This record gives sequence, C-alpha cells and structure tokens, in this order.
Amino acid sequence: MKKKQKTKKILLKRFRITKNGKVLRKQGFRRHLNAKKSSSKKRALGRVVKLNKIYAKKVKKALGVKKR
Repeated sequence: MKKKQKTKKILLKRFRITKNGKVLRKQGFRRHLNAKKSSSKKRALGRVVKLNKIYAKKVKKALGVKKR
C-alpha cells in the first residue's frame, strides 16, 4: 500500500486556497524600514495577492490538495 502524503504544516500557515483553487499569499517587505515607505505603499503591501501559477502548483502538491 502507498503511504499518504503528510501535509507541510508551515505551508498551511502561509498560504490559503480559495474554493476555485487559487493560492493566496501575504506580501513581504512590511516588517521593517517602513519610515521611508509611503502610506499608500504600506497599504498595498498589506493586501493578499494571488500566487504565481508555477509556485501554486508546487504549494498545492505539498499541501496534498486534489485536482478539481
């Protein structure tokens, strides 16, 4: 029998998968050196963005998500 693949727990914390199968992530560059960034730039960095198609496939595989 084939073993079940374990879910990578760190990826569960960092990514979210929508109902349609898109992988969402938070943006970086928000932790420090914020004094020189404009308010609009910091607001934009706070948003959630869609992950690149190539990386999304790898993340889904590591999370053990079935294809739709």
